[in-house]
Amino acid sequence: MRKALTGVLSFAMLVGTATAAGATTTAATAAESATGTQAGQRAAQDIKDRILAIPGMSLIEEKPHPGYRFFVLNYTQPVDHRRPGKGTFQQRITLLHKDTTRPTVFFTSGYGLNTNPRRSEPTAIIDGNQVSMEYRFFTPSRPDPADWSKLDIWQAAGDQHRIHTALKRIYDRKWLSTGGSKGGMTATYYERFYPRDMDGVVAYVAPNDVVNNEDKAYDRFLAQVGTEECRTRLNNVQREALIRRGPLHELYRKQAAERGYTFNTIGSMDKAFEAVVLDFTWGFWQYSRAADCAAIPVAADSTDQELFEVIDTISGFSFYTDQGLAPYTPYYYQAGTELGSPDIEQPHLKGLSRYGYQPPRNFVPQDISMRFKPKAMKDVDRWVRHHGTRMMFVNGQNDPWSAEPFRLGKGSRDSYVYTVPGANHGANVAGLPAEEKAAATASILKWAGVAPASVQQNESKAKRLTPYDSKLDKRDLEREPTLRP
Repeated sequence: MRKALTGVLSFAMLVGTATAAGATTTAATAAESATGTQAGQRAAQDIKDRILAIPGMSLIEEKPHPGYRFFVLNYTQPVDHRRPGKGTFQQRITLLHKDTTRPTVFFTSGYGLNTNPRRSEPTAIIDGNQVSMEYRFFTPSRPDPADWSKLDIWQAAGDQHRIHTALKRIYDRKWLSTGGSKGGMTATYYERFYPRDMDGVVAYVAPNDVVNNEDKAYDRFLAQVGTEECRTRLNNVQREALIRRGPLHELYRKQAAERGYTFNTIGSMDKAFEAVVLDFTWGFWQYSRAADCAAIPVAADSTDQELFEVIDTISGFSFYTDQGLAPYTPYYYQAGTELGSPDIEQPHLKGLSRYGYQPPRNFVPQDISMRFKPKAMKDVDRWVRHHGTRMMFVNGQNDPWSAEPFRLGKGSRDSYVYTVPGANHGANVAGLPAEEKAAATASILKWAGVAPASVQQNESKAKRLTPYDSKLDKRDLEREPTLRP
């Protein structure tokens, strides 16, 4: 527009016959005409063509969904944002397109990418577009060769920043970032490094392990969560499994032989077996509800097969095999270099556990070097407390990962922490008590710039702007390794 306006004014000055008022009117009219023409051209151009005109963007496929366009895309990213000329890789993203006049949500799971149309809770609340990003180093979004030193929270935030910068030219309304678990952590780290990109952050069940070697908060949580009867029942399953290590080993060996499991990364089947057993109580509270405790068998009365099956259902004997660990090598690498990881005592297993809670180093191939950076999480925690603005953290009361949550401080502005009663690692705004649900929904609508006048005047009237869609709003609760957020 500036170029068009300058050209019109220069033309008026050269002609020299119009009055000053006339020249101004002519310039304004011409500028409006030029702007209208450009807007019309953009409107006439297919959204796919506009997206693919972005340098480095390419189409993998388009999938239809009523009311939306859904694209699976590749975007060329530098391996190292500090030295962008030293190699690139293809990063997968998806785009759920509603309308360029709607706000946009930037979603990340912190892991791989679901290539089916889905929308996060904030996207449904604001009736917006959604961009989803596969985290770097999760296949196929992995540089080749893989320089693991380039997998850190700053580099990942750089990925998001470049994607946002590229798409902001098309989606120029408000943007929110969101994610659950490691995705919520990712949204928070992105905000820390690029606080001007987003207009709000909604982070679900995001752990905040500020001091990695001090995990008493998790011990206190496991000693108090639920009822004493339920805790005892869960603990007894773990004890009995370790007491019957021999016969349960035989069941595990049989399963491994049938499914082709190997144990090179963790070192032995015994280490994998114990890691799964020690995950059991944590895994129950991460994925289940207090009422589900009634289905846990009495350990002393259970057969070996029954014990094996209940542990397999909750924490999964496949997870510490080479086949189970391989997809999550990037997570365990980050847990052992920046994010931190829980190390809980479980005193009821004293004398039975041979290895204790094993560190992330045990879950990453030995040829990948790792060095922990203790300042990374302290920096993010400090930034949230002193500078966090328009940030929302939603935690689950019975979720182990919420035992060490993000905290707000005197420097936080228009930011909130909510805890969903009785909720596990799937806690969301919809599960909050009515008054808090309305307040949280109102904040999301306001940050996105789409709060109706009624909500501006009275937050209690806030509700999501879209009806429930059984396909788009489906939650894909894939069973994954328990001790990861």
